[in-house]
Amino acid sequence: MRGVQLDRRVIEERVRALGDWFHNLDLGGVRTAPDHFLGDYPRDFWRCIENTIPWDLRGKTVLDVGCNAGFFSIEMKRRGADRVVGIDSDERYLAQARLATEVAGVDVELRPLSVYDVAQLQENFDVLLCTAGLYHLRHPLLALDLLREHVTGDLLLVQTLLRGNLDPPREWAEDYPFEETAVFDDPRWPKMHFVEQEYAHDWTNWWIPNRACAMAMLRSAGFTVMQNPMPQVFLCRASERPTEAGAVYPARGAR
Repeated sequence: MRGVQLDRRVIEERVRALGDWFHNLDLGGVRTAPDHFLGDYPRDFWRCIENTIPWDLRGKTVLDVGCNAGFFSIEMKRRGADRVVGIDSDERYLAQARLATEVAGVDVELRPLSVYDVAQLQENFDVLLCTAGLYHLRHPLLALDLLREHVTGDLLLVQTLLRGNLDPPREWAEDYPFEETAVFDDPRWPKMHFVEQEYAHDWTNWWIPNRACAMAMLRSAGFTVMQNPMPQVFLCRASERPTEAGAVYPARGAR
């Protein structure tokens, strides 16, 4: 794929005009976030998990939830995906993604939607990417329910910040008597940490799960965890919900 041939100075000016970048992209030799606190992010991270997604995506559709500046959307097009849709609630990130896809020469449909708006898309996708993380969501389990109900066709790749116990989850009983309290003190019990104010100077860090909690939430929303290549990365396949819906639940999508 060949992108638009823009003068390097023009690219530099457009990159600067779009403010701070979280994705460090190489746009015609211009690095968008060369001093990223995570290093060459997300390229280094992607190298660690790139084999979890099929290399040949011809005939497949992809939804990139929280696409940011478009790194993962571009990678999906490079693997031959027929259609890639990137959604984000931050218009600045979408503007960055428009520039990135223009320079890369790939066709990605970019839409200003949050994860809570996915029912508006009215279609299921073969592959879902959710690398923005559950920790940025005020209502993370609702978001997973919405993804499962309205847009998941087959695969879901989730990456999320984790804190607390990172050991592989153990098996728990399906039920405990009301008098049982010790399990809640076990560091391996699924736990979600609530951030009332800020974490890492970011007020959008709301809920940070431990490893067991992230996997339990995915199962509860109707996903089977097939691979856990890194503690914070989960490749899932759509499955049946283990329980009936609770009192509060998003509108059912057409199947």
